[in-house]
Order: sequence, then structure tokens, then C-alpha cells
Amino acid sequence: MSFALGQGTGPLAGVKVVEIAGIGPGPHACMMLADLGADVIRVERPGGQPLAGGAHNVLNRGRPSVALDLKKPEAVETVLKLVEQADVLVEGMRPGVTERLGIGPEDCAARNPRLVYGRMTGWGQDGPFAQSAGHDMNYIAITGALFGLGQDKARPHFPGNLLGDFGGGSTYLVIGILAALLEAKTSGQGQVVDAAIVDGTSHLNAMTAGFLAGGEFREERAVNLLDGGAPFYDIYETSDGKHMSVGALEPQFFAAFIDLLGVAEEVPGQFELDRYDEMRKLFTERFASRTQAEWTEVFEGTDACVAAIIPITEAADHPHMKARGVFVEHEGLLQPVPAPRFSRTESSLGLPPSPEAGSHTREALEAWGIPDVDQLLADGVAVQV
Repeated sequence: MSFALGQGTGPLAGVKVVEIAGIGPGPHACMMLADLGADVIRVERPGGQPLAGGAHNVLNRGRPSVALDLKKPEAVETVLKLVEQADVLVEGMRPGVTERLGIGPEDCAARNPRLVYGRMTGWGQDGPFAQSAGHDMNYIAITGALFGLGQDKARPHFPGNLLGDFGGGSTYLVIGILAALLEAKTSGQGQVVDAAIVDGTSHLNAMTAGFLAGGEFREERAVNLLDGGAPFYDIYETSDGKHMSVGALEPQFFAAFIDLLGVAEEVPGQFELDRYDEMRKLFTERFASRTQAEWTEVFEGTDACVAAIIPITEAADHPHMKARGVFVEHEGLLQPVPAPRFSRTESSLGLPPSPEAGSHTREALEAWGIPDVDQLLADGVAVQV
């Protein structure tokens, strides 16, 4: 197996990225960069780390794994040699850790002034919480986003780690890196991208902030237009215990919905707020009269804005998802294809996730032109498994 430089296909082919391995949003960001064609080298600690995954961790796809002991000066020097030829470095450690290791922004800029240095944290590089531990739900908690999530008036419900880690985190890190790369082409100078989940999640919630400022939003759950307060934007259970999503917001879509549901003659007006309990009861009883498959057949391909709620294990076989090829089996692992799609510089999947940290140490370091790899391995600076 070889790792030719720029081996990826996609619009970022030729861009070189050094990833200081972490968990969650950092690997997700580097997966996206690799999916887009960047040549990413993943630097891990020997033995890996908890929650890092293994051969089934899709977040680690598309790039070789190199194990370096960054407590040793020779390993730090190896990272800096990688940095000399890289366009981007990504790290997700607590503020100050890479500085103490000797691979902080100033250390790297001294070797490569054009380097874009991407930093992924929950709280950000400064502020009272910057040095505290935290996870997705903690970060989105203080942004105001978690407060309004779910249709349970008694308590909020968190959406796994999709909103913080990946929505407000890795997505914004990649946006920042791409913007900084574009600017560096003009200025010839790199810069630090401080991507904080609290920043990105707050930015995602801009529409809600606008509704609140305009008096069109109440800080309660299940009372607003898009949080289940409106019966025509909610979830309903079918006779077989499954569920349908209803998003019939616009009047023309609402009209199509109530017609296909078979309640057009008895439903209250769409915006008769004082009759919403009556409307919800009508929708609930009607959906409970048929199975999910039956309702899917009724609504599929219409403008009623209704879709069956299915688990991820069924998503790959959904007719629309299957037609678009959203999921693919690659190297024996079913996984989502790169997104978004490009008309000319099509992305493709490369290496499968590494089974262990250091699976590609020798070949990847040699491909990046690092000298004396045999000596690094012999001295325990680098580890090949």
C-alpha cells in the first residue's frame, strides 16, 4: 500500500494537512477535508486513545495513521518537518497544550508562515471556561440552543452530539480553514482559526435570535412554529408504533397534507391558534389508523411535506437515498459518501479507517519525505503496528 502525495480526488487535491489526532469534531473535520481530496496525515499517540474507534470508525477514514510519542523531542521535530510542507494543521487539545508540546501556532509559523492552524475546542481559546473539560451537551447548554430542544415541556432533550460537535464544531472549523486557505493565497500568510463549539452553535441559532428579537418566539418548548407548537409541524405515531414527520408549513402544502390525510372537511383553519388542540387530536387519531408503510405510500412524492422516520440501519435502502447513492459499502464498511457533490472535481473515498494507531507510520512518513524513519522507529519515537 502506498500513499502518494495528493492521492485524494476532489477540489482540495494537492492540499496537505497535518492532523493531531483527537476525538469527535476534530476527526470529523479532517474526514471532510480528506473526503474533499486533501492529503491528510493523522498523527496519533502510540496505542491510540479512548473513543478513537478502530477499523469501524468512519470519522478516521481517508487518511493514514502515524503513531508518534510527542513527549520525545525527535517526535516534535518530526511534526514540525511535516508542518514545513503542509498547508493546514488541525488540533483539538485544550488551549496551551500544543504550545507546551512545542507544536503551537508560533512554533509552526516559524517553520511555515503560510500555515493555516485550525484549533477545535468546545469553549474556545479564551474565556472563563477555556481550561475546563466539557462535552457537546455542555457546550450547547450555555448557548441557549439546548434549552429549546425537544417537544417535552418539562425538560429539554439533546440530539446526540450532532448539534454541538459536528454542527457548531467541525463544520465551522472546515469553513474557517477553507476561508483562511483562500486568504493565504493572496496574502502569503497563514493564521490561526479558533473554532469553538459555543461560537458555531450560537451562529447556527441566528434565525431563532431573530425571531426572539422580533417578538415571534417564546422561550418555551413546544409552543413555537418549528418546535412542535404547531400541529402541522410535528411528529405523529402510526398504528404499528412507528412515526411520521409532518412539516406542512406553507398554506399550499398544508392543503395538500390535510387532503391526503383525509381530514380536509373537518380540520380547523391552519392558523386558528385557539383550536390547535383540536387539530392535533384529529391528526393524532388519523395517523394512528394506519401503519407507517401505508402512510408512506399515501404521501410519497407529494407536496404534503410528510416523511417516514426511519432508523439509520434502514436509511441506505430508502428509495431516495438509494437512488442518490448516499450510502456506499467501501472496504467492507457501509458509510455515507462525501458531501457535498461537485460537477467537475468529484470526491472519492480513500483509505478505510485504521484498525490501530500507527498502522501506516512507516509508509506515510516516507511519503511525506521524512528522513531516517527507520531510526525513529528503532528509538521508539515513532511506532509501526
